Amino acid sequence: MADAKKQPVTATKVTNNNQGQFVFGRENYILLIVSFAIIVLGYIMMAGGGSEDPNVFSEELFSTTRITVAPLVIIAGFALGVFAILKKPKA
Repeated sequence: MADAKKQPVTATKVTNNNQGQFVFGRENYILLIVSFAIIVLGYIMMAGGGSEDPNVFSEELFSTTRITVAPLVIIAGFALGVFAILKKPKA
């Protein structure tokens, strides 16, 4: 073992052929922007419904839009966002 000659360590040049390329494709970014807009729309739909006077109860608070539709829109926006991230970009 002692007779074995040590080989000199040489540095290898690592080339990066992916310089200037984005992680996602154009379609992925568009889908992410659309999903963000859908999520914001869902939160806007959920807002409001309060009463001007805190001593007066407002039935607007429990409308179908705020209780059912808006959360479904938000979930759809998040689902589209996950799809946009997992979608394989076209080469």
